[in-house]
Amino acid sequence: MEYFGRVLIFIALVLPYASVSEATCGFETCPKTRLNMINVHLVPHSHDDVGWLKTVDQYYYGSQNKIQHAGVQYILDTVVQELLKDSSRRFIQVETFFFAKWYSEQSDTVQQAVQKLVAEGRLEFTGGAWSMNDEATVHYQSVIDQFNLGLKYLKDNFGDCARPTIGWQIDPFGHSREMASIFAQMGYHGEFFARMDYLDKRKRLGDLGMEMIWKSSEALKNSEIFTGMLYNHYSAPPGFCFDINCQDAPIIDGDSYDNNVAERVDGFIEYIKNMSKSFRTPHIMVPMGDDFQYEDAEVNFKNMDKLIQYVNARQSEGSQINVFYSTPSCYLYELYKLEQTWPNKTQDFFPYSSDSHSYWTGYFTSRPTQKRFERDGNHFLQVVKQLGVLANLTTVQQSENLENLSQAMGIMQHHDAVTGTEKQAVAQDYDRLLSEAIVGAESNARDALRILTNLTSGAFESCLELNISTCTFTQKSANNVVVTVVNPLGHTSTQYVRVPVPKENYIVTDEKAREVPSELVAVPWQILSLEHRPNDTQHELVFQATVEKISNFYIRILPVPKHFSDNSVYDSVDTQNSIGHANDEESSELVVENSLIKLVFDTTTGVLKTVEMNGITENIQQSFGIYKGFRGNNGEAQNRSSGAYIFRPDGNIEILSDKVELSVYDGTKVKEVHQHFNEFVSQVVRIYDGINRVEFEWLVGPIPIDDEVGREIVTRFTTNIASNGKFYTDSNGREMLERDRNKRENFDADMTESVSGNYYPVTAQISLQDDKKRITLLNDRAQGGASLRDGELELMLHRRLLNDDAFGVGEALNEEQYGTGLIARGKISLILDAASEIPNHAERSTQLELHLPFWKFFSKSNNVASVKRNLLPDFDVFPRSVGLLSFEKYDQNQILIRVENFNSIGNVVSFNIYPLFESLDGKEIWETTLDGNLLLSEMKRFKFNQDSSGSNPADSDYFYAPHRPLEANSTMEASQFAVTLVPMQIRTFIIKQ
Repeated sequence: MEYFGRVLIFIALVLPYASVSEATCGFETCPKTRLNMINVHLVPHSHDDVGWLKTVDQYYYGSQNKIQHAGVQYILDTVVQELLKDSSRRFIQVETFFFAKWYSEQSDTVQQAVQKLVAEGRLEFTGGAWSMNDEATVHYQSVIDQFNLGLKYLKDNFGDCARPTIGWQIDPFGHSREMASIFAQMGYHGEFFARMDYLDKRKRLGDLGMEMIWKSSEALKNSEIFTGMLYNHYSAPPGFCFDINCQDAPIIDGDSYDNNVAERVDGFIEYIKNMSKSFRTPHIMVPMGDDFQYEDAEVNFKNMDKLIQYVNARQSEGSQINVFYSTPSCYLYELYKLEQTWPNKTQDFFPYSSDSHSYWTGYFTSRPTQKRFERDGNHFLQVVKQLGVLANLTTVQQSENLENLSQAMGIMQHHDAVTGTEKQAVAQDYDRLLSEAIVGAESNARDALRILTNLTSGAFESCLELNISTCTFTQKSANNVVVTVVNPLGHTSTQYVRVPVPKENYIVTDEKAREVPSELVAVPWQILSLEHRPNDTQHELVFQATVEKISNFYIRILPVPKHFSDNSVYDSVDTQNSIGHANDEESSELVVENSLIKLVFDTTTGVLKTVEMNGITENIQQSFGIYKGFRGNNGEAQNRSSGAYIFRPDGNIEILSDKVELSVYDGTKVKEVHQHFNEFVSQVVRIYDGINRVEFEWLVGPIPIDDEVGREIVTRFTTNIASNGKFYTDSNGREMLERDRNKRENFDADMTESVSGNYYPVTAQISLQDDKKRITLLNDRAQGGASLRDGELELMLHRRLLNDDAFGVGEALNEEQYGTGLIARGKISLILDAASEIPNHAERSTQLELHLPFWKFFSKSNNVASVKRNLLPDFDVFPRSVGLLSFEKYDQNQILIRVENFNSIGNVVSFNIYPLFESLDGKEIWETTLDGNLLLSEMKRFKFNQDSSGSNPADSDYFYAPHRPLEANSTMEASQFAVTLVPMQIRTFIIKQ
């Protein structure tokens, strides 16, 4: 009966809001402030993880509360009820995924009431992406996609009033400069977060540096964005958590014997006075919330109402504290109006340390196979989006399939998903969500390719286990197989294709029936011995493919001539493709080389010794090492062990020093050295003809734990390069940042944990150089990396730990599969070149090619397949340094295109987009902010000046579009379609057909 009564009250509250008046959102809806007072902006919020200790559905529905009491649907139910009771109340909603799920279940009446709350600025969307993404292990392409997804949902359902203007990254474990740049490019006024190195925060509290102007790009102008650090995490002030999950005392007023108003008001005012000493202005922002709070929002708001009432009543006694409900955007608006200057920031906030023994650098590598699967998901998402545009897929089911994959990838960006910091059961649920979404989207790819090729009934199957050199489609036979290769890049690309096949004598031909040179390469025996791997395919067929957008290649088995026996055929194949063992009796060196690269291995140790490429020769020794975990097992800092979040090794690295077994494949197009280091580490070192990089395909696991000690496995490259303590890592796959060993930008770091304290996130690339030489490693997933000594680079590949690090996940990071430790396989590419400004064009183009290589689809056919090239637009208008970042359906009869100048140095590039516009039957084209949901011509964001600028900002000082936005239609001259890109610039366009 109690619930039924509350529903009736809710309906009565909602009915007056059945019609939504003209929007009144914007800063005019912000609360009034008072001069000569400390204005306290209370910000009610709930931080709702999109999976962590429970799965996303368990969090939404409120199940499995024995793990964690949390039910997001009830939070939104009760928050809306409470907002409707009092027009002064405010609440911010961050995770669009949860809100969209809840909103779809509401009645028309409730939806209209919510629309009214949004229009009046009382329910404010902050952040606005599908999830609150991590900032260390995410790639910028996926971050942009998930913001596009969330912001488009808000725009479609609530209009312009719903568009967030503030980034709310309160829970990620460190913060990247590229994320700040993304916010700036989307037109956000500022961002706030809650985690910063404890020494950095301590210094900023004393130096009035908690709020700053962050220069988020070295290449892009107008990249500065206001950035604020929260005072007390993202929690309510100590003692003032009024949520049902808290034990703090409520405010008791009236004639009760327990009346505590005076005590509570005194305590709050004292807290505010102390807090205000660390901020520059008479405005301070106080979050009122925490993880999954407001499930019974009446309790929260009733007590906050009293807090506001009784604190403000003290003004009659001379108090200068003024408290009111507010939002981050209203808070920042008040700061903007003050027209003052702020400290500056140029680097990022990595690594994050919460105490002298806790560097949160382990999660850069945690769950390496899931990190790779997330990249595969993004890879396939880009392919399916592009194919959907090319084939004009428009059915409801096709749209739903694409939406499901986009949403699954949005969830994977969450700061407890791609980070690997969730419980094991939740990790498995993430894998399930992404796997099901990929399978659903495969039907879109199949539908598209049946339109775009002459294989109108082709299977067009994907093989999702190529990482272990197996493919169900070719497992029994690869005869009469069509490999349809899709290139998601904006330029024609030449890459090598590897297809797992049974041992036969094959011929590969292109669409014109011309033979394509191919080789049969043996799969390493360590892969063949993997438990539960079918061993029908013990070889890979390798051939070189040059692809514009889509190409087909035909594989068939050569017939055996009658005068040859079966054995003689196999003998010829074996002779051509045999794996030979290095003979260290003849020479102490093994040389493997092609026209571009020369590798020298030391046969006495079995490890790499020298690399020669690009006219540079350098001694490069690669090794594998083990960090053993600290044996502590409780929450005290000095006893804390490595866990899902932190990396805390016990002592120095242990380099694997046993002689490495070598086997060599000396092919024409590909040359491989197979290395066996020990029972859980092996590797293939590979060079391809015409490809200017060295590939290291590593296999690690099961990591042994027989001695009940956790281990973290790294690979290290040691050179003679005089790097002088400096190295470089990418920021989410974009600009490179200089790292200085044992040093930080704004404070003196505590290097008690000197190994983990020098680890940084490596999303795509890590480099070091001196005046003459430069070495770069490009990886295939997010990993932790460091340069602990001059001339050295190392990447952490895999982790298996036996203790929890006591930061909340409550489980040891001990991944298993088939009853034993998890095995991971991945690739690192090495480039050795002359020193140059960083990174050079070759590195950037290689990085993009490794991020989005060819995607392969398989069909059976007795005929050579062809592509209907008249259906493919011409992307040749793009200069070589311009990449196609996005090409997708935006709305009915609308296509979104993002292009980027991927060079961080060099000249401005220009091209004319009209030929592409015309080939897509464009009627209009307009330019938007980075996310795609706001006209660039309407972008207008706050400009704050830095202390070092020497002047105060003028009244109404804003950042506008950095160039004249492109807006044109088909009646205009082609000259009106010119596009210019400065280094690292991304431009986003919508084409209406």
